Amino acid sequence: MTEHIFNFPAPFAKSSKKTVIPVYFISASDFPKWIKKQNKSLIAQAYQANFIGQAKQALSIVDAKAAPIKILAGIKDPAYYLDSASVVQHIQNSYGKDFINDHVFEIISDHEEDILNKICLGWGMAAYKFDVYKKNDKAFPTLLWPAKALPKEVTAKLEAVSLLRNLVNTPAADLGTDELADVAKDLAKKHKAKVKIFDDGDLKKKNFPMIYAVGKASPRRPQLVDLKWKSNTKKSKPAKVTIVGKGVVYDTGGLNLKPGQYMRDMKKDMGGAAHALAVAHMIMALNLPIELRVLLPIAENAVAGNSYRPGDILNSRKGITVEICDTDAEGRLIVADALTYACEEKPDLLVDFCTLTGAARVAVGYDIPAFFSNDDDILDDLRHSSVIVDDPVWPFPLWDGYDSNLNGSISDIKNEGTGRAGHIEAALFLQRFIDKKTDWIHLDCYAWQNSDIPGRPQGGADTGARAIFDFIRKRYG
Repeated sequence: MTEHIFNFPAPFAKSSKKTVIPVYFISASDFPKWIKKQNKSLIAQAYQANFIGQAKQALSIVDAKAAPIKILAGIKDPAYYLDSASVVQHIQNSYGKDFINDHVFEIISDHEEDILNKICLGWGMAAYKFDVYKKNDKAFPTLLWPAKALPKEVTAKLEAVSLLRNLVNTPAADLGTDELADVAKDLAKKHKAKVKIFDDGDLKKKNFPMIYAVGKASPRRPQLVDLKWKSNTKKSKPAKVTIVGKGVVYDTGGLNLKPGQYMRDMKKDMGGAAHALAVAHMIMALNLPIELRVLLPIAENAVAGNSYRPGDILNSRKGITVEICDTDAEGRLIVADALTYACEEKPDLLVDFCTLTGAARVAVGYDIPAFFSNDDDILDDLRHSSVIVDDPVWPFPLWDGYDSNLNGSISDIKNEGTGRAGHIEAALFLQRFIDKKTDWIHLDCYAWQNSDIPGRPQGGADTGARAIFDFIRKRYG
């Protein structure tokens, strides 16, 4: 039941014969000058509603018959991509289904291309709804594409975020290991990419022991997706970019069973794989001039008589032996085998997305992924990209002083450190499996929105995908 995964909102039109309502996006700094040029009725209505151009403000201006003739919308300076989502909420709260369906909306603005793209992206984000199990027939306002916007880019990003959200929101009963792999195959087909699946038997035969060990207790068998795509641009030597995404379709914690309140939302533990596929979609849809590879280690961390145990020692693809201290630290195990495999092809850049540690959430909360890199320039450039596209990430150090916390007494390494900085120790664990000459980024993200806000409904959420895409495009595009 994955037909809905590729259902994307499309709340835009190039033209329309319907009645057009203009929407004016105005910042608080521009508002005093702008309002002086307006008629007395508009000035009075803005004054009565205390509209001053603040972000999240929206006001319908009506004529003498109380019919709406334009909408004023506050916008941050610089603009924020969800400013327009608040306008959508205002329209839906103010007008009925028939009115919304009989009108279209048009941005009246002298903003530049990048601002218009943000406004359109936020409008599209607000159109997202996950109504597979509970129908949502609420009408959604259609926006006319602004002349200076880039529909192809906005659409690619909107589709990528919707793909990510749909994957994370789908219950684990309907999105198992086979289904997640099938989504990757469908995406590959859409973009004429090649895909190879290492199934249950392949994982043992071809040396992916930790992916197999984590997933062996589930009837839904572990596997590894290997997707490859190359741009059709005529760049002589395109950069090789590999993206790894943690794909634990459900995480019980294994024999170190999670308490119920922490297990409730563990369908989202494949959020790393969802982010990887979202970034891949943006790269392929916008034809970045690179060679792309996506690796998805996929497993269900279940409980059975053959579950791997605390105290077990696992071999890894790299030959490093790993003592299991906690079976709930399973994500780093499957990702480690995939990272080793990725480095064998010597990529120019290796990125992994993981819903890995609660320690990262303690450090930076739910909205901001902690990220790590073995290259100082990447730390600065990625954070800058995240600010530009309103997709914040925050750098943390690969602190050598904590590395010895992972050393085992009867194994090379343990899957859990002895210190308090669990997100740093998890990153240091993964670093043991990285070729030192490979530029690497590790994102420890949450992939979930705890509460509804306009444009970001409760449930699956993009946390870092757009930032990584922007970084890759600036570096190689």
